[in-house]
Amino acid sequence: MTLIKKNRAFTLLEILLVVAAIGILAAITIVAINPTKQLGATKNAQRQADVNTILNAMYQYSIDHYGAVPSSVSTTDQEICATGTASTTCDQLGLLNLQALTDNEVYLFAIPIDPANTTISGTGYRLKKTASGRLTASAPLAELGTVISVTK
Repeated sequence: MTLIKKNRAFTLLEILLVVAAIGILAAITIVAINPTKQLGATKNAQRQADVNTILNAMYQYSIDHYGAVPSSVSTTDQEICATGTASTTCDQLGLLNLQALTDNEVYLFAIPIDPANTTISGTGYRLKKTASGRLTASAPLAELGTVISVTK
């Protein structure tokens, strides 16, 4: 009686097929999840909330000041100056000074800053007054081709 021992193992072709299948499934999963798009959408949601926060603070200020907004707001679309930046620096850089909103933290603790903003003195958000007196706040750094602009 001879005992024949067979070695059981995977062939090179079987291993290559499994690796290829795992690679294809991983690629499909990454494309379906698309982390870049998800991150951009999250940042855009934050921008939308920030723009609304700025406008709500402006309207609360105007209610407390008999309909007037800070005198620095004009019909020119300007980037908003960051909280803590000196007024002279804001003026020199052509930034809109909304320090009246953050004084004594009555309306805002600090002006929100865009997640993609790279400047030290600016926030990345813009504000202007329309000819009819309405306010428009926008986030020009929005991602994924989204336009974020709110008028109240």
